[in-house]
Amino acid sequence: MTDPASGAITGLRVIDLTRVLGGPFCTQILADHGADVIKVEPPAGDEVRDWGPPFHEDDAAYFVGINRNKRSIGLDLASEGGRAVLMKLLAGADVLIENFKPGTLDKWGIGNDLLREKFPKLVHCRISGFGADGPRGGNPGYDAIIQAMTGMIAATGSPQSGPVRIGVPLVDITTGLYAAIGILMALSERQKSGLGQFLETTLYETGLAIMHPHTANYFMHGKPPSLTGNEHPNLVPYAIFATRTDDIFIGVGNDGTFRKLAKEIGKPELGTDIRFARNKDRIANREALRAELAAVFSQHEAEPLCNRLLAAGLPAGPVQRIDQALTNAHTVHRGDVIEKDWYKGVASPIRLQRSKPSLRRTPPKFSQHTHEVLAEFGYSKSEIDALLAKGVVCGPERKR
Repeated sequence: MTDPASGAITGLRVIDLTRVLGGPFCTQILADHGADVIKVEPPAGDEVRDWGPPFHEDDAAYFVGINRNKRSIGLDLASEGGRAVLMKLLAGADVLIENFKPGTLDKWGIGNDLLREKFPKLVHCRISGFGADGPRGGNPGYDAIIQAMTGMIAATGSPQSGPVRIGVPLVDITTGLYAAIGILMALSERQKSGLGQFLETTLYETGLAIMHPHTANYFMHGKPPSLTGNEHPNLVPYAIFATRTDDIFIGVGNDGTFRKLAKEIGKPELGTDIRFARNKDRIANREALRAELAAVFSQHEAEPLCNRLLAAGLPAGPVQRIDQALTNAHTVHRGDVIEKDWYKGVASPIRLQRSKPSLRRTPPKFSQHTHEVLAEFGYSKSEIDALLAKGVVCGPERKR
């Protein structure tokens, strides 16, 4: 991630009013690929700046991990002067993204109808918990709560553990991904129509959308998923197994792959055993097959076994800690960890051949770029100083 001139969306200007995770994750995707993202923060700053330890100076790792390649300006949108500054920023913008509670911009007199009238080419994206309408319209959304409400927690865990929250904020992150996709779709459509449009992604709809294959299974047979732990409801074997050294994960997607696995581990008879020959048979005899495979894998070391299976085209991998994942040879070879000054992060996984992502800026300090941004939009030094004096825009000190 080195050449800022080669980004696929270099020249795109994004006004980012989002906080916490889904929105900032979305705008970091866009920023990595060249967009000029201006992060507009409230006087107290994005609250995840305080979600630590660990911290870099005053900013938590949680904030640092999703806000590179952006410029920050502190702006009091609850004030009339702050909203006037925002309107000036939007006059030169392609995209507005926000995650205010539905109705907030309308209350401030800058709702979507006004934005459509004043900035017809603007793409306006809103991320919310449940959307503006319906029985839960306007309710706040949080990742774990949406996991609970969309069946995700009820489908995760084992009979021993009971229902379990997924250990990464999957709903927030995927909502950010959907928002990025929606923005790019709207920009593509704008090339044909010449007009921007409003789009919305919600945590709730995202939670439902990513419940595959559980929703598809339920529509087919009408049964909620049972707790299967690390195992797959539709495929066997697809689970963790112990070896002499570490745990490994084996995933088999079809009968031919299972026969190949059986031959590779020195047990070809398992591939033709009437109990295991077809996937539906392996599901019916899940525990018997697990016992057979566990006996074999317990005689091997994890890394050499997985290397041999992968080389043979079989899906297998060691269960690694995060430190092992970030430092292994493949991660290093692919350049998946990027660094600039004090900052270290995971590179964009979107690898276009010509239009390269870049690491141009470390995550910004609060309101670090206020003078720079406002000057670009035509404000004189004396005007900026006056806005600072009135508290319309913020200096580097947050109002906690």
